[in-house]
Amino acid sequence: MGNYQLICPSCKTEFTGYTLSCNCPTLLRTVYNTPLKLKSLPGLWRFLDWLPCEKQLDTKAGSIVYKSLGLAKELGLTNLHLAFTGYWPERNAHNLTGSFKDLESNSTVAWAREKGVNALTIASAGNTARAFAHLANHVEYDAFLFVPESCLEMLWTPEPPTENIHLFAVNGDYLETIETANKFCDTKCVQNEGGAKNVARRDGMGTVMLDAAFTMNRLPTHYFQAIGSGTGAIACWEMATRLQTHGWAGNPTLHLSQNAPFVPIYNAWKANRRQILPEDMPNAERSIKQIHAVVLSNRSPPYSVGGGVYEALSNTQGEMYSVTNKEAKEAGTLFESVEEIDLVPAAEVAVASLIQSVEQNKVLKDDWILLNVTGGGLARLKEDFGFYPIQPEAFIRDPNQNLEDILT
Repeated sequence: MGNYQLICPSCKTEFTGYTLSCNCPTLLRTVYNTPLKLKSLPGLWRFLDWLPCEKQLDTKAGSIVYKSLGLAKELGLTNLHLAFTGYWPERNAHNLTGSFKDLESNSTVAWAREKGVNALTIASAGNTARAFAHLANHVEYDAFLFVPESCLEMLWTPEPPTENIHLFAVNGDYLETIETANKFCDTKCVQNEGGAKNVARRDGMGTVMLDAAFTMNRLPTHYFQAIGSGTGAIACWEMATRLQTHGWAGNPTLHLSQNAPFVPIYNAWKANRRQILPEDMPNAERSIKQIHAVVLSNRSPPYSVGGGVYEALSNTQGEMYSVTNKEAKEAGTLFESVEEIDLVPAAEVAVASLIQSVEQNKVLKDDWILLNVTGGGLARLKEDFGFYPIQPEAFIRDPNQNLEDILT
């Protein structure tokens, strides 16, 4: 098994291979056998000791963490740190899809290859598919990508697409896209990437917390992120927990946000419920079409599952925020003016939640705060590389139809 065990926290069963789940309703976790020693490698590969793959890919994907001056001054904060995972070469940020999804695609493909998995199926609202598409190009790995047809404009690569990318557009929302991708896996026997169940995906995104801890020389007091599924927040909570077991003090409070009017996790949490009910997302289809950050539109997030968002919020005495489109856009404008880099919509939602938190006195002036800026720099990225649209191999108009009739 190398440097880790893959274990179910509930029944303690140990697994091997590219395993996504146990019979228990609990997310599997990696347990690393040695303390983390930073490596002289680029990006997230510095933290290879705490990734389930043994070797790095030839990429520079990773977060960069720095102490804010501009936004911190605007908000009156003395220890605000920004984790930027986009494209900003002057700060050594080289995520060539402009999103923190590059973290999960790299760790997942590296792990899958080492476990003998030669192709993956990915369902996405846009950013994740783009990250896997770029990596499929770069390392010649087959990726079968399913996205809602309405999100096709987000599907591009910074280089001409290759035959390793297989894109399918679904006439439906994100949940229906996930269901269609699952049917494809059953029909064509192509491994499902796994989403939140994938430990490599979570550990890759969790390197944001590792980067922050080693930059700040401590764990943050507060952690801010906008969420759709909440997988990235779970990942950073898990990494903070690992650091605690190796002697790091602190338990970062999670401050998570959603984009109104589609806020199912916010509604369930505020109602003090472990389950998301239909009443938490009334008029879901219409609400999803109204939000600024469409990638935050997961109707079936890993909220109630063991080790999921509910437990992460509960164990850190966390907070949830509902952010309007107007608040998000204004926050994005402010951020770009004072930090001098543009943001993707989801990151704008996170900035707006930090502003709310300051206004509501939920954080103090001298608290150590980590704001996860989950994407940005697209304007510069387009200028430096250009965007090459990915053309779908097929349009799936009815998610319930026989996929054999469409996919040859």
